[in-house]
Amino acid sequence: MTSPLPAYEAPVPVLALGDVLLISLQGELHDGTAEQLQQDISRRVAGSAATGVVIDVSGVEIVDSFLGRIIAEIAAAVRLLAARTVLCGMRPAVAITLVELGLTLPGLVTTLDVDRAFDVLRRSDPGRAEEGT
Repeated sequence: MTSPLPAYEAPVPVLALGDVLLISLQGELHDGTAEQLQQDISRRVAGSAATGVVIDVSGVEIVDSFLGRIIAEIAAAVRLLAARTVLCGMRPAVAITLVELGLTLPGLVTTLDVDRAFDVLRRSDPGRAEEGT
């Protein structure tokens, strides 16, 4: 009997939208793919003029402690590279799981959707004038 082939782990696309990098996580993220994503984002922020990173987890149904840690480490690395991270699209079940696992995401702003994530980054960008001023 032959063993099944390992699942193909496609890289997670990182889209540059102006000075913001957008990552949309879909389905299950294998450990190797998550670690590669962490390296890719750090490299992209360091090598560009990115001031923010939006991580959309609306396509993720289950978060384990490893993925929660990866998200927290991405946010920490991005912060050290002088950019901000906003996590958006978290399902209630994912939020409950993170709380049950005792995972905190210090310094990580969360929003309900991508539009609000971009609003948060625009409001916090010191290079842009605040609306109404």
